[in-house]
Amino acid sequence: MTRVVSIYLPDLATDRIRRADPNIPLEQAIAVIAKSGSKRWVSAADAAARKAGLRVGMPAAKAQALFQGLMMVDADPAADSTALERIALWALGIYSPIVAVDGVDGLVMDTEGADHLQGGEEPMLTGVANRFRSAGLSARVAIADTWGTAHACARAITRETVIVPRGEIVRAVEKLPLSLLRLPSKIVEDLRVLGFQTIGELANTPRAPLALRFGPELGRRIDQMFGRTSEPIEPVRSPEWSEVTRQFAEPIGAAETINKYVARLVIELVEELQRKGLGARRTDLIVEKVDGTRQAIRAGTAKPARDIAWLTKLFRDRTDKIEPGFGIERLTLVAVMSEPLEEEQKSSSLVEEQDDDITPLIDVLGNRGNRVYRFAPVASDVPERSVQRIAAAAERTRDTWVHEWKRPVRLLHKPDLIEVMALMPDHPPVWFSWRGKRRGVKRADGPERVYGEWWVRTSELEAVRDYFVVEDDAGERYWIFRSGDGVDVGTGSHKWFLHGIFA
Repeated sequence: MTRVVSIYLPDLATDRIRRADPNIPLEQAIAVIAKSGSKRWVSAADAAARKAGLRVGMPAAKAQALFQGLMMVDADPAADSTALERIALWALGIYSPIVAVDGVDGLVMDTEGADHLQGGEEPMLTGVANRFRSAGLSARVAIADTWGTAHACARAITRETVIVPRGEIVRAVEKLPLSLLRLPSKIVEDLRVLGFQTIGELANTPRAPLALRFGPELGRRIDQMFGRTSEPIEPVRSPEWSEVTRQFAEPIGAAETINKYVARLVIELVEELQRKGLGARRTDLIVEKVDGTRQAIRAGTAKPARDIAWLTKLFRDRTDKIEPGFGIERLTLVAVMSEPLEEEQKSSSLVEEQDDDITPLIDVLGNRGNRVYRFAPVASDVPERSVQRIAAAAERTRDTWVHEWKRPVRLLHKPDLIEVMALMPDHPPVWFSWRGKRRGVKRADGPERVYGEWWVRTSELEAVRDYFVVEDDAGERYWIFRSGDGVDVGTGSHKWFLHGIFA
């Protein structure tokens, strides 16, 4: 069953202005002013402006008088539209093969079959909101069974995310206002005059009288919201992408037929990529059915690839997830992410060379929804800053770990506070208590002093840590440290923490 994500960008216009000029202070209130003839009004206002009392539709003169330090910028709908399209292309490359612009302030995505790559619906929605926020974009995100429901819920919530459970459309939308039904404002106003206030009231009213007065649009929107009528999402496309399509005179549905045409599309796509000197990193198969619905399968590779057999295998491993329904009328293969790829000379030796390339395994695991990465060193003495995650097939970094002391195989994401008995300043603990269990210290080595990095945080100017490798009575070895030098309180709290576990 299809699941649709709606991303509402309530402050798109003001967020675009801030992104274009990073020097604008965060506390500076911004209002976007639209005009028609001699009339000027507020068409958008950021959070600071709204807090001061500005509202969309307010006359510009009144807004300026209300807030003395208000920054007023002329509206630029074309720039907003261009920015929204760029955001849609960016989201398509990250989240789902089917992403489209939703009105002037949002996006819509079909994530069925793609949410597992993000860890499930809840982590995916949280990740979407966090990623947009880190990019300087305010976003509210909702997921539901239909486009109409997700669209309405994203614009009705005050928090960042909401998940409408499968089959719970009626309960989710019945009390929402009519303005969220995506109807022309004139129809909404007329319905309010007739006494309708919520979507539920309208949905429970006989359809014929309403259709005679307002036409078919009202019924169509209701049916789309409740899933009675399909509403296909036309995904955005970039002219720079390599794309091949196969249209069928008669709908297809058999698995072997689908695989046959997918293989042919892969050949055509590889030929197109070869002409451009590119290799595919992320490829989408868009399945268009006769009932107007779409389904998508995404395959990614750790390195740029033009291997026909391998790309075909990546899709054939997942074509069993395609639900042809009444039949498939079109297949489209799109390389949404590609990188330069040079031809390699293959060896002509009769002796087979050992192949140590593990990228095929990385591809298989990644397309199953696993997050595949490797660790790389970072030039830092602070343990939690001395490591970073990089792509599994990324080039080796120049930095190396250079430590006279051994490091644990497992470093905790955040050091755990422990209780200890120790003689300060330089002696290791006699015992320590971690996660409710008391452990006696049989052997210990240390201290290894690690200094703070004042250029990262000024509060670390005098901060130090004294690390010890300790072994308990059971033979388990741990990496613990004391915050501070054991003498001067200004160097740390003198509390003890467990930071790592040795093999």
